[in-house]
Amino acid sequence: MEKTTLNVNGMSCGHCVKAVEGSVGELSGVNSVKVHLKEGKVDVEFNPSEVSLDKIKETIDDQGYDVK
Repeated sequence: MEKTTLNVNGMSCGHCVKAVEGSVGELSGVNSVKVHLKEGKVDVEFNPSEVSLDKIKETIDDQGYDVK
């Protein structure tokens, strides 16, 4: 498993948390995802042989948030 913390702009409420955690959490190979709303960060633990970091970033971007 690999762990990373992404900086994500545009998250401002509980709906944002649910959108990001829900969409990323559904990806095959993602073990855990935790949004830190005040910090604008998302912790993700994933299996890089099943899902790429780019795919995780793309999924967050598809929800309307800007991944740095």
